Amino acid sequence: MQIPEEATLLRVHLGESDRVHGKPAYEAIVLLAREMHLAGATVLRGSMGFGKSSRLHTAKVLRLSGDLPVVVEIVDAEERVQAFLPRLDEIIGAGLVTLERVRVLHYSGEAPSGDA
Repeated sequence: MQIPEEATLLRVHLGESDRVHGKPAYEAIVLLAREMHLAGATVLRGSMGFGKSSRLHTAKVLRLSGDLPVVVEIVDAEERVQAFLPRLDEIIGAGLVTLERVRVLHYSGEAPSGDA
């Protein structure tokens, strides 16, 4: 699969405790992206953050939160990301979804081999 040099970055900000049909919402998003053959998806777990409610979520030991911030990032061609959005809307309740144009410099499906 190839990604055009001019692509779209989709970011979904949510809490790690957000659920869809009993499983984490971030997992449902990644599985849907895979099902729709998007180029890839990455889940990033934050150590601290707040959202619309201004409630602080943190991984500090004294204030252990069960709902740390999570960001799912997906990069693909704009038309493929746009086709994904209606399905994403069915999955997420609370959260923030952003889009931005990005320039893809390198995309490869194979990791370099450690053999010399």
